[in-house]
This record gives sequence, structure tokens and C-alpha cells, in this order.
Amino acid sequence: MKQLVLSMIAYAVQRDVDATQLCKLAGIDLTALKRKNAALVTAQQLQDLWLNASRLTNDPLFGLHFGEALQPAALGTVGEIIQSSATVGDALTHAAALTHLVTDECRIEIQRSVKTFTVKLLPATDYGATPPYAFRQLIDLLMVLVIHELDGLLLEKIVPQAVRLAYTVPDPVEYERVFRCKPSKRAGEYVLVFDIKYWDEPLLTANYELQSLLLQKVSSMPQPSAQPQTLQTRIYNYLLANSYLGVSSLNDMAANFNISPRSLQRKLKEEGVKYQDIADAVRRSLAVYYISSGNYPLKDISWMLGYNELSAFTRAFKRWTGSTPVNYQSL
Repeated sequence: MKQLVLSMIAYAVQRDVDATQLCKLAGIDLTALKRKNAALVTAQQLQDLWLNASRLTNDPLFGLHFGEALQPAALGTVGEIIQSSATVGDALTHAAALTHLVTDECRIEIQRSVKTFTVKLLPATDYGATPPYAFRQLIDLLMVLVIHELDGLLLEKIVPQAVRLAYTVPDPVEYERVFRCKPSKRAGEYVLVFDIKYWDEPLLTANYELQSLLLQKVSSMPQPSAQPQTLQTRIYNYLLANSYLGVSSLNDMAANFNISPRSLQRKLKEEGVKYQDIADAVRRSLAVYYISSGNYPLKDISWMLGYNELSAFTRAFKRWTGSTPVNYQSL
């Protein structure tokens, strides 16, 4: 729970929210929260944190976007269960048993059939069709995390066959973008349905060394400051922290920050930079970091940076550094 709260605050800071103001409104002592033996955040504090984070970012879908931005945290969870899991099904089963470490508001149950497997979120309280605001945000967050956890296990973007929610979503188009399929409403259900073909897929353990490197680089980044940051800095940090399946597009970045692509481009132009410049800076930084860290296959590094062809990665790397990846690796 502590890590979830700290991650929520950090994401709000990326969205240009003052951390001190947010914590004050939620009744949370941020300095005390960072201590090793910090007291638990109360249910009321968490409710106030969700409400004020949404208000200060002017984003009614804050939980959905927060979940989309929590990919490294999802990979960290995967890292904890990978050693005891041989397949995707094993890993999901183990992860479901750890839900109580994140929240006691619901638990996760997994069911299998001949053609599909289903991830069900079972609320501790039956709220009917009008659950409290904070609970809806939490459900959005957890469901997106399940999808990203599968992404992390298989190193590909997984598309659910169905997403069912007990409430009517306020922005169906944005939910469909994040969930990768159109959500439907069904009383009492919070459900994700996936093709059974993924269940017995073996985990690609070799890839987790590269993912672990990404987490190390992210954890070494300066912690978000209470002082305002430029938009390009906030975008750079976001892209770097969420790059395990490639660098987000301009449209996805704008949607996560809850502004239009045109507005995002205009704001960056005022700072004298283009979105593509920031994206390339992130790719270059990660490429050099991965290659310098050890003898990892260049095809894996290329894939992690979002290049489907090694030749495309090679051309880009030479443009950035003046050297091919192979020559740089031998230095």
C-alpha cells in the first residue's frame, strides 16, 4: 500500500501537481510516509488522495491513466514471482494471491475454460452499479495492471477478448484505448477475459535481465521534486520509466496526460523542443545503457526499444552515436 501511494504521488507530480499540496489536501505527511516504518495510510486518506489527484490534474480518469503509467511497478511484481513460475498461468495465479499487499478492497480470482481464462476482481463490499469514486479508480488501476503484467510476462502487447465493468465508463473511447478493447457493462462484474493460448506460454526469463536493468535505471533517476519541472523533463521521465515495450507515441502520451496531441506539441514548441526529439533522447539513453551493461543480444535490446527490425535499430543507433551497436558493444 505504501509503494502504491508513493507511486500515485509521483505520477501526480509528473502531471504537474505539487506533491506538498496534494499530500496536505489528503492529510498525508509525505516525509513520514517515506520512512521505513511509516504508519499505514488510512482509508479516508486514500479516498482523499484519489479525489484530489483527480481534481488537481483535471483528470476524471486518473486511476486509468495511473495504471497505464505503472508499467515498471507491474514488472517489479512480475520479478518477485518469476522465480517460482514456469508459465504465464503460474505467474498470474501467484500474483493473484498477492493482491492483499496492494489493497483489501477486493481480491482476484482466476478461472479457466477450454478457450479462455478469466481474471475476476471480487469486491469486499457490494457497491452495486454506483461504487464510490475512489473504488472505481482502484478497479481501473488494477485491471490495467493485469494487462500490463501480461505484457511484461510475454514481452508483447496483449489484447483482452473482453473487459466487463459493473459501472458505465465516462469516456468509452479512452477506456478502449487503454484496455485495447471496448469495455461493456455487466452488473456485479469486474472481469478481464483472455485467450487460453497465453496460459501455458513459458516465461521468457532471459528478458527479465534487461527489464531489471530498466528498473535499476529508473530507480536511479532523481526523485520528483516539489518544484515545477518543464514539460519536456516530465515527458522524458515518463517515457524512460515506461519504455519496456517501446517508447509511447505522441497520441498515447497526450492521452495519458489528458490533453490533446496538438496542445502537447504546442506546449513543447514553446520550450523549443519537439516530441520526437525527446523520444529519441530516451531511446538513445536506454540503448547506450543496455549495451554498456553487458553482453545482451542486440535483437533483444532492439525489441525492448520498440524496433521490430534490428536493421532499423542499427540505423537509429548510428545516427545517435556515429557508431553501429556491434562496434559500440566491442569498445
